[in-house]
This record gives sequence, C-alpha cells and structure tokens, in this order.
Amino acid sequence: MSCKTIRSVKEVAESRKFTSIPSNFAFSQDEDAPLPDTDAPEIPTIDFSLLVNGTPDQRSQTIRRLGQASMEWGFFMVVNHSVEESLREKMFEVCKDFFDLPEAEKREHVGEHVLGPIRYGTSFNPSVEKIHYWRDSLKILVHPTFHSPEKPIDFRDVSHKFCIKIRELVKEVLGGISESLGLDGCYLEKASELNAGLQMIVANFYPPCPQPEKAMGMPPHTDHGLLAILMENNVGGLQVKYNGKWVLVNPHPNSFLVNVGDQLEILTNGKYKSVEHRAVVNNQRTRISVAIANGPSLGKAVSPVPLLVDSEHPEAYLAMTYEDYIKSQQSKPLDGRSCLDRALIMSCKMIRSVKEVAESSNFISIPSNYAFSQDEDAPLPDTDAPEIPTIDFSLLVNGTPDQRSQTIRRLGQASMEWGFFMVNTTTESSSFPSHC
Repeated sequence: MSCKTIRSVKEVAESRKFTSIPSNFAFSQDEDAPLPDTDAPEIPTIDFSLLVNGTPDQRSQTIRRLGQASMEWGFFMVVNHSVEESLREKMFEVCKDFFDLPEAEKREHVGEHVLGPIRYGTSFNPSVEKIHYWRDSLKILVHPTFHSPEKPIDFRDVSHKFCIKIRELVKEVLGGISESLGLDGCYLEKASELNAGLQMIVANFYPPCPQPEKAMGMPPHTDHGLLAILMENNVGGLQVKYNGKWVLVNPHPNSFLVNVGDQLEILTNGKYKSVEHRAVVNNQRTRISVAIANGPSLGKAVSPVPLLVDSEHPEAYLAMTYEDYIKSQQSKPLDGRSCLDRALIMSCKMIRSVKEVAESSNFISIPSNYAFSQDEDAPLPDTDAPEIPTIDFSLLVNGTPDQRSQTIRRLGQASMEWGFFMVNTTTESSSFPSHC
C-alpha cells in the first residue's frame, strides 16, 4: 500500500464517532508482552556543564559516567546543557503548528525516497507494513544542506537555530565518549566525518488513541546514526530496553534524552550498544517528540576503529557507507536490532575480493583468512601419469561414420575412467549436423 493512500493518524483521531481504531492500525494483543520494569535503576544522568566547564577531576568523572552509560544502557539523560529553554519551547511550537496545518498542505511533503529533504507521512514504511503505527511524522534533512518547509512561517528560523545548538552539544558529547574509550577527544568526530555528517529532524505526533493497548506508536528498533537527541512535551511514552526489560523513561524538565545509534556501535566494535527503544500511546493526551538524528557523512564507509580491534575483539562489522546503511534499514519493516544483525551476518559472509587484496599496498604475504595449514603428507602431482584424453570435436560432428564411432567410444571411455577430457577442435555451430 502506498503511503499516499493512508489517512493520517491525526485525521483518524479527529474523525467523528471515533471509538475504536481502524483494523489497519490494530495489532493483536500479546498476553505475554513484557511490561515496563518498575524496579529498574534510574536512567544515567550526565551533567553537560561538568563535561565542558568542570574541573579536571569533575570532567574525568563525567567522562567515566558517559562511557559506563553508553556501554551498559546505550542511553542517558543530559542536564545543564547549553540550549535555552525558550528555544526548546519554540521548537515544540513550530512542530505542533506544522501538524496542525490542513492535511492538503502537509501532504505536499509526502515523499517516497528515504533521503528526500522533507518528508511527511504516517507510520514508518507503509509500503512494507501489514499493520501501521499510531504516528504521524515530519522528517527534514538539515545538514550538511539545510531544508525547511515554508509553513509554518517561523519554522525555518527556529529549527535552524535549534539544530546548530544540537550539533554543538553532539560534538562535545561525542568527544567525551571518544575519551571514555581511551581515544583522542576528536577521534570519533574525525572518523565519522561529523562536520559533513547528516543531521535530520524527526518530529513525531502521537494523538490520543481510544484503544492504546491495541496500537503501537513505534515498534522496538534502534536508530541508524551516531547519537540521537530527543525531547518530548511532558507526555510519557518512550521506553528503552535495559537488561532485557523495558524501562519507562521519565525525563527531568529541560533535559535531553540521548541514545547511542547503530553507527556508534559499529565504530566502537560493539563495546557501546545501540539501544532498542519503542513508543507507546495513551488515550488521554497528544504526545509530541522531537528527535535530532546525528550521523556520519553519507559517503563515509563506517567500520570499527582499528584501536578497538584485537585478537580478543576481532572486527565485528564490515565497512558500509552510511547512505547504504540508511537505505537498508528504511526499506524494510522496523524490527528490533535487525539491521545491525544483518550487518553482523554480512561481516561473516562478505570478504574483500582477492583482486582487492592482491592490489593493496604493501602486499607481501597473504592474509590469514586465505592461508591454509600445510599438510606434509599431501600427495604431490604424478609426473608419470598417462596423458589426458583428447577428443577431436570435428570428427564427432563432421567425421565419417567410422571416425565418429571411434570418437564416441573415446568420449565414453574418457568420461568413465577420467571424468575429464580435452577438446582440441571447434566447428562453427552453423555446420553442426542434427542427430536428434
């Protein structure tokens, strides 16, 4: 089904006599579905001011907490950041104003291409989904080239200022993560080509649902980038997976939620985990969330950092451009860590071509994955063996009856005794006689 033929969730929710959700939004109830873990520890909190302006000891402790949160949770909350509360509120307002536009105006931005500059739609990828998600979304590419819808009129100015602030925050947080790995503070920034990296606004609109137990805002999934920065309008719904259990997220006021994405897991060779998360809906209030996805340069082939690869931690992922990774993820239904799992499987099945290996610089010995152990008892070629049978093709197709009969006999003998023979003459196909 084309995404153009699906009514927006907002349209459905605001329609008259709306008491139950349409069947194409209704998931079957799973009595064994895991509920949020109410006894889970608190989500790690990172004080951004200590990361950038703290004493050496405060900064060291913050970097250690940042690494621990990235490894154990793949998720943390950032407080005391540098983004003004007034700018955050304006960002929420312009996103809400966009979703309040007439449906015809929003649909001007409906697009099929996963890297289209501005895309409005419902669910995630309706063309491959059997059941759709209770979510309208607006996705805008804002870096390295900035895009914005024309309406609402102040969307461009507010989102541009907001995204610049987020890029500054991401650069500092990524630097702290880099140091937590024992790398130079700029290492991950340079390795991912962050200055030319993709940045995307993803605004989500989840209206009240009369049957929230049957609907899903967003299914369990991981994000494709390096770091995603999220804020929500004080209406809960985000859950993250921690130690195999779902944890309901209750962010502090004026905080950002940050999750490790797939590209950062790949860069760290699996040490820092891209966290699974999902969004549930409610029957009381509209939830709006604004996520800023931050990733490498689209053309960057991302692979594990060499300094994080050794005999105990072999390279777990094959290099893949960020653009190809996004297209792979967004062309299929969202399904947990499936895209990362495919990357892991690919790393097992795909190898460099021999031509690529042979032509690489400093090639003086073969890689270990091509080297077989020598068997001293392996038989050597027999230099006294008889000659390989030879078949004269011209006698088979154009010889006298006697010549052809002898050739057929030699052909059968060669096939029985050797299973192998040599053909030393060819005849134009146009001159082949028909024997059938």
